[in-house]
Amino acid sequence: MQVNPVLVEVERSGFVESWHRGSAIGLDAGGSAAVRTGTPDAPIFPRSANKPMQAVAMLRSGLDLAGELLALAAGSHSGEGFHVEGAEKILAGAGLSADLLQCPAQWPLEPEVGLDVARGGGGRSRLRMNCSGKHAGMLAACVVAGWPTDSYLNPEHPLQLAVRAVVEELSGEKPVTVGVDGCGAPLFAISATGVARAFRALVLAAPGTPERRVADAMRDHPAWTSGTRREERRLMDAVPGLLVKCGAEGVDAFAYADGRAGVVKVDDGSMRARTPVTVALVRALGIDTAPDVDTAVLEELATVPLHGGDATVGAIRPAEGLFGARGA
Repeated sequence: MQVNPVLVEVERSGFVESWHRGSAIGLDAGGSAAVRTGTPDAPIFPRSANKPMQAVAMLRSGLDLAGELLALAAGSHSGEGFHVEGAEKILAGAGLSADLLQCPAQWPLEPEVGLDVARGGGGRSRLRMNCSGKHAGMLAACVVAGWPTDSYLNPEHPLQLAVRAVVEELSGEKPVTVGVDGCGAPLFAISATGVARAFRALVLAAPGTPERRVADAMRDHPAWTSGTRREERRLMDAVPGLLVKCGAEGVDAFAYADGRAGVVKVDDGSMRARTPVTVALVRALGIDTAPDVDTAVLEELATVPLHGGDATVGAIRPAEGLFGARGA
């Protein structure tokens, strides 16, 4: 296996104590590779970066969702109250209950929300699990299409076959293997480059198509695809027209309205490393110079401060020279 380059350095008190290796790909507006490092053509599990493609398959199967609820079905939410209510609305619209959800029961991703749930006497819940919006959408799509709901996570179920077809079409690749995601849904392994092509296809699709409906819903309602305080939400707010979706194990995928797109995969799966690299890649592609971009937010997200006592003593930041001067 090729050793990928260092993407992120963890510097404390002027000393680099850790680093994260990985690969990244940046496509220009025409779809050609403008920036690349490491092995972006090697297969990866995109994890939740697959969700927009899964949502496209739901719409193509007849599901009629829009706005916040479509963003929720394509997102990985933080388990906040409005996320839970949204998942319940999707289920109720199809005449279903939360008992049919097959995602695991979990605490909310947002720590403060989890504390509030615990203080109120609550616990782990399928509805609070970050994939409940997707699972609710999958169940609702099965009802509309007349497919069984008890086996909706089976890789041979009609809905999952539809998801696979969308992944292959938008990425231009056939999955090299099929795994099981953390939520229990089938997971298709394609390259980071293939994921970038898929995200590019979402934002460039004609208005009103399932692909564009998903992209527009996510960009219009970023708090529903992630959470009130999540980095993905802040990135989409800071860069109008930018679609961003993270995935577990250090994956970030994005596409700008004009077709520029990128994907980051951190080899060791570190989630702390992905956003600084994503910001560096956004800058390397020149997206930060577009109109109305809040460059102050990008600057804040480009590094993660490290503390020693009450003082800031270092940072998690892109490796020196990553993607050239603009990405450093």
